[in-house]
Amino acid sequence: MSTQLAAAGIRLREGYDPAHLEPAPDVVVVGNALSRGNPAVEYALERGLPYVSGPQWLAEHLLQQRWVLGVAGTHGKTSTASMLAWILDAAGLDPGFLIGGVPRNFGVSARLGAAPFFVVEADEYDTAFFDKRSKFIHYRPRTLVLNNLEFDHADIFDDLGMIQRQFHHLVRTVPGNGLIVHAGSDQALNEVLAMGCWTPRERFDLGGPGDWQAAAVEPDGSRFEVVVEGQRVGRVAWALSGRHNVCNALAALAAARHAGVPVARGIEALNRFANVRRRMELHGQVADVRVYDDFAHHPTAIATTLEGLRAQVGDRRIIAVLEPRSNTMRMGRHREALAASLGRADRILVYTAPGLEWDAEAALAPLGDKARVADSVAEIVRGVAAMAQPGDQVLVMSNGGFENIHQRLLEALADRFAQPGQGTRAAI
Repeated sequence: MSTQLAAAGIRLREGYDPAHLEPAPDVVVVGNALSRGNPAVEYALERGLPYVSGPQWLAEHLLQQRWVLGVAGTHGKTSTASMLAWILDAAGLDPGFLIGGVPRNFGVSARLGAAPFFVVEADEYDTAFFDKRSKFIHYRPRTLVLNNLEFDHADIFDDLGMIQRQFHHLVRTVPGNGLIVHAGSDQALNEVLAMGCWTPRERFDLGGPGDWQAAAVEPDGSRFEVVVEGQRVGRVAWALSGRHNVCNALAALAAARHAGVPVARGIEALNRFANVRRRMELHGQVADVRVYDDFAHHPTAIATTLEGLRAQVGDRRIIAVLEPRSNTMRMGRHREALAASLGRADRILVYTAPGLEWDAEAALAPLGDKARVADSVAEIVRGVAAMAQPGDQVLVMSNGGFENIHQRLLEALADRFAQPGQGTRAAI
């Protein structure tokens, strides 16, 4: 559980005990993970307690009269929203923000900030058990970033068309004096906009149609020139990797310009951007074996993350460790694409936790001997520790805690390389 509330001096009661709702609160904010049958939900309903969803509460109490900058899309929402908030902050605008991760430049995932600007990660997941619209419908952005669009969230959407419909509902809320920044070559997004759009648009892309482009891109995405309407306006040289982050940067720069930040100032801020926790975060290294943590949990995100790491480390061996934890992954909706997404790794270990509804061994068969499955985290830790050699890059991918596997890997590697001359452990 996040410690941010406790750190702010807010007293917490954990769990769903109805006693926590006594005495009756002024309002119950219901998260979208709660459903009918939850004891706290049932108690609130039976007692007639006032309740509201988180997104609705945010819209009614914090976003009124704000210039909302929303970042939506299947991938890159957290990273792009973090970049955008940092650019606005570096320009002295003191934005509020609500982000589904912890930007390292801020150390917190949310703050009120000063009016008028507020950056919000605009998620397409449903709002609450009583409101099955996507959360982003409530935010009513003036500036909207649409990064990309693929099928995901199979537990609530039957197909891509259902998600596109929700995205179009979002597009309908952006005013005519606003701006939509979108990936120019994303077919699914172009289909959404073709349903109707009443707002000016600016496109970004790498090599495709776009008002915002990148040139002279290093293979690992660590350096690139920003090109706006055909004119080179500056160079980004930062600590991030991956061509996907180059696209995220272009989108953030475009959205920030709409809020009044000159492009050159935005580029300078990106050069000091420290990324987001759990986005290619180096947890530590032992004997020149590096252990990374990444939030990737969709085949596209897995592939782009591995592409960025491969470009960064060259021929060094990459050991990929994956937990298929998202509802969509567990249901098997992405199993056909999984092997191809892992192709840039040299060794692959996939955790087959209870409840996985598909045959992981069969899905990974195209990878041959370099991939194997494990039914416990302990087995993965032993396997990685046994095979690791100096220079290896261990990339752990999951959208959950993964049973503290990163620290367990570092400890196992430290035990393995504890002999004289084998190196020492250095934690990050």
